[in-house]
Amino acid sequence: MAALRLGLIRRYLRPHRRTVLTGVAALVVVNLLSVSLPLLVRGVIDDLRDGFSVSDVLREAALIVVLATVMGGVRLWSRMLVFGVGRQVEADLKQRIFSHMLRQEPGWVQSTGSGEVISRATSDVENVRRLLGFAVLSLTNTALAYALTLPAMLAIDPWLSLAAVGLYPLMLLTVRLFGGRMMRQQRRQQQSLASLSDLVQEDLSGISAIKIYGQEATERQAFAERNRAYRDDALQLARTRSTLFPLLEGISSVSLLLLLALGSGQLESGRLSIGDLVALILYVERLVFPTALLGFTLNSFQTGQVSLERVEELLRREPEIQSPQHPQPLERPRPGTGAALEARGLTLRYPNAQRLALDGVSFQLEPGELVAVVGPVGCGKTSLVRAIGRMVEVPAGQLWLNGSDVTSVELKSLRQQVALVPQEGFLFTATLADNLRYGDPEAEQAAVEQAAVQARLEITAPVAEEELSLSNAVTLGPLELRFRGVGRLVGSRPLLQFSFQELQLSLGGRVLLRRALPEPARQRLPFFALIARDPSGWLAARGRGGGLALWRLA
Repeated sequence: MAALRLGLIRRYLRPHRRTVLTGVAALVVVNLLSVSLPLLVRGVIDDLRDGFSVSDVLREAALIVVLATVMGGVRLWSRMLVFGVGRQVEADLKQRIFSHMLRQEPGWVQSTGSGEVISRATSDVENVRRLLGFAVLSLTNTALAYALTLPAMLAIDPWLSLAAVGLYPLMLLTVRLFGGRMMRQQRRQQQSLASLSDLVQEDLSGISAIKIYGQEATERQAFAERNRAYRDDALQLARTRSTLFPLLEGISSVSLLLLLALGSGQLESGRLSIGDLVALILYVERLVFPTALLGFTLNSFQTGQVSLERVEELLRREPEIQSPQHPQPLERPRPGTGAALEARGLTLRYPNAQRLALDGVSFQLEPGELVAVVGPVGCGKTSLVRAIGRMVEVPAGQLWLNGSDVTSVELKSLRQQVALVPQEGFLFTATLADNLRYGDPEAEQAAVEQAAVQARLEITAPVAEEELSLSNAVTLGPLELRFRGVGRLVGSRPLLQFSFQELQLSLGGRVLLRRALPEPARQRLPFFALIARDPSGWLAARGRGGGLALWRLA
């Protein structure tokens, strides 16, 4: 598995290999300069013992400043290059995942879970970016730092150098122990924040239902619980961080004190110069940051490999509903005529379902024919509609559109011939005009305005309050329960504000009960949003919960 992951990493870096190699070359230059600067400092300090001139010291200092400035610039450039590769891979990967998800059948997101898909497309992709940017840069820099710095230290004094870096494995072990805990705590904190965000998003979307059912206190309590969980996770992470970094500083300080204690004896014996000791101190300080960072880098590397596998697993998933390899042409209906639709023993079963959603359904619809499919909940009405556009997999030879088997034609061509209007509307984050032209982004303004008229969106001016006599009935066989009352259309996007005044119960046309109803206060009147008004005496409106209602003008 490790070889497979390394192969994946190479595959992702291969398109950017020139940039990566340039960044690595820049890191080599940075580390060479980092090794040379302490040696220059050593030379300046040792030269001070035999007398010095101000001009010589200024010249050496200027050289050190120039080299340090160049090193800082090259270091910044290397980070921009390597981190830029990670960012570019992240952007490309998100685009690939989004395009791949659009190819999947609608039921896949429902069965997999939108949260799982979003987690792989966001958090896992970010981990991949850290793997290919931060982890690659840090591992390369640490390897170069030790490869170039240790020989320079050993050349000055081998035993003193080994004693100075002898505590660094303890620093690495500390980072490994605390780093894993920090990663887990950070992941819990992110999950708590995601849970808190989900609750806020759900409550904002369903604020009407919360108020209708008076559940403000329940939602307030749920938010408080999740908010406390997020606070506790954040405090745990802060405590771990505030413990780890002082420990690293302590280990680094002990290493430095050990170097000073042993180095003072070497100075006294004359086996070590002051410049040598200063150079060793600079080298030890230089290795502190890469060593401390190595633990985090290894954690990021391991997490990134796991995330890379999760992303690849997502990208390897092929949609169950695809266009055939050799699609047949779909005959387009003549303008204004519509299409012919035929089902021949259509049978459909959802995965892992115990019973059939559709069992041997057969019918034939001619162009222009209007048909209503009526039945109880769960009888297969929605499944039938989804089958027409192959939103669910359809057996071959059972559903035909304009004489073509829907499984033998290209998906895009098929779905361009099918218009599906869901019961609950959905608006994208765009203008109303852009939502109307969603199916045809290049539609002219005149076509958009015509669609708005057809959708009854042309009402812009306020309408006068008109009192309407309304009648609504619920029937069960010969038994009928009828409500009569009055309503008013109010506002520029008219609301049907109504109240029932009378209740009547009839059996077979014979009135069994007639009772007057109390009139509610004006501010408590229920209302529906007007969708359409037919001149023949019907109103269509949508309630707060999204349900549709037909009203007859009495």
